[in-house]
Amino acid sequence: MSSTALSTTPSSAEVLRVEGLKKHFPVRRGLLQNVTGHVKAVDGVSFAIEAGETLCLVGESGCGKSTVGKTILRLQEPSAGQIWLGGTEVTSLTEEQMHIHRREVQMVFQDPYSSLNPRMRVRQIVGEPLENYALAEGAEKERQVVALLEKVGLRKDAMDRFPFEFSGGQRQRLGIARALALNPHLIVADEPVSALDVSVQAQVLNLLMDLQEEFGLAYLFISHDLAVVEHIGHRIAVMYLGRIVELAPKDRIFSQPLHPYTEALMAAAPIADPRARRERLVIEGDVPSPINPPSGCHFHTRCPYAIARCKIEDPPLQEIVPGHVVACHLRTRETVLGATALSQHTTGEKT
Repeated sequence: MSSTALSTTPSSAEVLRVEGLKKHFPVRRGLLQNVTGHVKAVDGVSFAIEAGETLCLVGESGCGKSTVGKTILRLQEPSAGQIWLGGTEVTSLTEEQMHIHRREVQMVFQDPYSSLNPRMRVRQIVGEPLENYALAEGAEKERQVVALLEKVGLRKDAMDRFPFEFSGGQRQRLGIARALALNPHLIVADEPVSALDVSVQAQVLNLLMDLQEEFGLAYLFISHDLAVVEHIGHRIAVMYLGRIVELAPKDRIFSQPLHPYTEALMAAAPIADPRARRERLVIEGDVPSPINPPSGCHFHTRCPYAIARCKIEDPPLQEIVPGHVVACHLRTRETVLGATALSQHTTGEKT
């Protein structure tokens, strides 16, 4: 039986929609292991991704980025919320039904050393998805494995080698080839270049972008590196303590961040020019515990602009300008547009 593993994706509709996604892990204590609380790793996340688009999920370690990715694939079961893959709501599907829909979404893991079975040869690693879904066998499977290796920049003679015989960048290319085998519409890339050298990072990022252009792939790209997401992303969602606090096109996030946490992240990113200077927004204190997050705005305990309202009222995500949403009491449509108009007026007077 044969199938084309590398056909293009013609549809421009949403390939993923997430609404109110939550993942709470129980905390058990005592001899009887009673549940005494919950770690709110993901606490009400919503977004959508279209074909050919890269949505980057950024934030500090422990903010829930990777948990979002694993929950979308149901590698971890969601506590609440809804997930649509290709128009099908998958949170209530049985494991057998979910097996079918996992063809539409695959994952590239962070660690290229531990994500590949060291006892399997490349032909088995890349060909296994084709066998699992009965898409190809025998000579046809070999042909498709060779085609996949060529797409990620590896030669045919790599098929009989083991993972330990490859460099870190080559192993990650193998992981990408394996993810492509089922012709998915969406790839969840969880910190796919963080374990690689900087020069190799650029090669892998460019490979992902080339594959996206060729096959219309959508990416949920999880990263903490702002330089990486600036290179590959179309839109950026900023997470803090299990929630999205800002979501906007890449250019607006980097030129006009609205949430104080996003502003602090941008200010902390290194600048290539050693002579360049910029104001630093210093956020003090540690990230609160996701077991007992602060009331109101989760960021108010570290925010230099916090007011009394922030401590008691949770700010909803609201659209300030088209495509740019933020959860902050101090950033409303009126205040942002007013500040923009004032800035333009002041600039005009100076000229």
